[in-house]
Amino acid sequence: MEKATGTGLIRHLPVLLAAFLLSGCGLDTAPILNPKGPIAQAERDLLFTAIYVMMIVVIPVFILAFLFVWRYRASGGKGKYTPDWSYSAKIDALIWLVPALIVATLGYLLWTTTHKLDPYKQLASSEQAIEVHAIAQDWKWLFLYPEYGIASVNELAFPSERPLALKITSDTVMNSFMIPALGGQIYAMAGMTTRLHLIADEPGQFTGRNTMYSGNGFADQHFQTFAMTNEDFDTWVQKVRSGGTSLDAAAYAVLAEPSVAHSVEYYAQYKADLFETILAKYASRPAHTSQMADQ
Repeated sequence: MEKATGTGLIRHLPVLLAAFLLSGCGLDTAPILNPKGPIAQAERDLLFTAIYVMMIVVIPVFILAFLFVWRYRASGGKGKYTPDWSYSAKIDALIWLVPALIVATLGYLLWTTTHKLDPYKQLASSEQAIEVHAIAQDWKWLFLYPEYGIASVNELAFPSERPLALKITSDTVMNSFMIPALGGQIYAMAGMTTRLHLIADEPGQFTGRNTMYSGNGFADQHFQTFAMTNEDFDTWVQKVRSGGTSLDAAAYAVLAEPSVAHSVEYYAQYKADLFETILAKYASRPAHTSQMADQ
């Protein structure tokens, strides 16, 4: 009985090993492969298209490498064994022309898609975009909602199927803002603003993070993003207004101090020009806001 059990275990060992190795490969843990918005969907499609195009070279190379070794071997191969052979114009042309065509194809795809997915470009929608100001700190994210006069720390909420227009800066070192399930990343830099437009196809919870190393608390600098129904978002706004405190100058100075794994906080109100005040801290002249940033 023990022998039979041991034999079965050995027989199924490859399957068990494969299951173990792939146990962390579910789509739920790979948001880039399981997008929840049209921007992330287009970026994933571009990634897959690039892989398929590159396989035009990769797969034949591996197949022909084994075929040539087998066919033209010294001991009994069907091909002519010519150990002194050194050059073929036809093979040389094939080796260089095909990759050159692939590089040109990938270049065209990247050029057109990069312009199509310009993070500064506003998204077409029948719904008016909700504006949110995102500020990177050590090591947390502060989100300001100018339309509602509220703010939150490490929690970003907005209605699904309504464009999200993010205006981003940093009150510390250079950071990089990214919500993988919704779209690509963009940098957050002190004294400058960058823009990122996203949209969620459906309600859900997605993790956002800083993707650029920024010091000791970098690993814990992430936040939860909630795409909600309009009714749930109105309820969330009311919760922030009723349960939050005021983010005045003194409260902001405390918040801006470095902290690791900072908990979610709500602010019922904040100083209207807080974002511009943070920008001005890093400029010798009035806060720089490029024409592109206001698009």
